[in-house]
Amino acid sequence: MPKCPTCDKQVALNDESYMPFCSERCKMIDLGKWLEESYTIPDDMAQQIEEDNVVDPVQREVEEE
Repeated sequence: MPKCPTCDKQVALNDESYMPFCSERCKMIDLGKWLEESYTIPDDMAQQIEEDNVVDPVQREVEEE
């Protein structure tokens, strides 16, 4: 039997009204976390750009010479 991702309560497979959640309350709690940006989806491109902008101080000295 699957568990609710919000409260870990077991969810009956025959009750599809709030799947995968056990209730409207748990469904809304999850939505609130997404809206507050508590959950995020990693963006590999943004991380790569951020890493590219970080310059190693040793490498910077070599480039300046």
